[in-house]
Amino acid sequence: MTAHVRVPRGLRLPSDVVSDAGRVAFLTDVIAGLSADPKRIPPKYFYDERGSQLFEAITRTPEYYPTRTELGILTEHAADIARVIPDGAAMIEFGAGALTKARILLAAAPVSVFVPVDISGDFLAGEAAKLAAELPDLTVRPVAADFTAPFALPAEAEQRPRVGFFPGSTLGNYEPHEAAAFLRHAGQIIGPGGRLIVGIDLVKDVDVLNRAYNDASGVTAAFNLNLLRRINRELGGNFDLDTFWHRAFYNREHHRIEMHLASRVRQRVRVDGRCFDFRRGETIHTESSYKYTTELFRALAAGSGWRLAETWTDRDGWFAVHALVRA
Repeated sequence: MTAHVRVPRGLRLPSDVVSDAGRVAFLTDVIAGLSADPKRIPPKYFYDERGSQLFEAITRTPEYYPTRTELGILTEHAADIARVIPDGAAMIEFGAGALTKARILLAAAPVSVFVPVDISGDFLAGEAAKLAAELPDLTVRPVAADFTAPFALPAEAEQRPRVGFFPGSTLGNYEPHEAAAFLRHAGQIIGPGGRLIVGIDLVKDVDVLNRAYNDASGVTAAFNLNLLRRINRELGGNFDLDTFWHRAFYNREHHRIEMHLASRVRQRVRVDGRCFDFRRGETIHTESSYKYTTELFRALAAGSGWRLAETWTDRDGWFAVHALVRA
């Protein structure tokens, strides 16, 4: 793990791959974030082993619609989505994970080479080997890398038309200027005339959004609070988890869900020997999840060098899968 790599919600950063350099980066970001006003900690630090398990549990709660809704769109519209992918293309998945969603497109699309990219190399290698066994006619070339930074494509992908795949509404975890930077970065990797298929969570009824991040079983609350447990374990913190509570709400002005950890009492907390004071009710901002209308996303894409070519949504209009073409 290199310093200051942003890994949004849903991507994996297991604790067993945290190097000394990774601990320094973690400590640096936590100290800086708790010293800021308002306090904040980057969401990439959710994903130790326990955090990853909790996120998988979140995706199975009845309130959390994005995962199952996107899977439904991909399944229902696989043939239509496949038509925007050139014959013999190389498909590059950014933040590949378990390859669940990619399998749906690979079964329908004329892809010759699949390049899953993820920072967790051992996990990626295992998933890629399973996929290669399932689809023996597909060339699978995994790349262990931070997908937000430049990386080299395998030779098999260099001379083919390329299509990127970025599911999971992960783009929404970036601030808008960061999302634009990623789209430009993806365009450089995919090249002129390339395509990008991206999943985006849509603006919708506020109650639906608030329930999705405040599930009745408390899994999202446990996921959020686990960040403090990780700081205690890895950075010598002394957070009392009973004195903080999970707070998530939709910010209408910014079209985003915000997740916070709010202090129940006035208190002082230590991390690596440094002290940080909390007022009662003061929060640590741990995540933003931006929601887009199709018009807002079209503008974001256009300003980043892409043209919105096709859009597929579920029947409720809660989620969208967009096909972009390099402008």
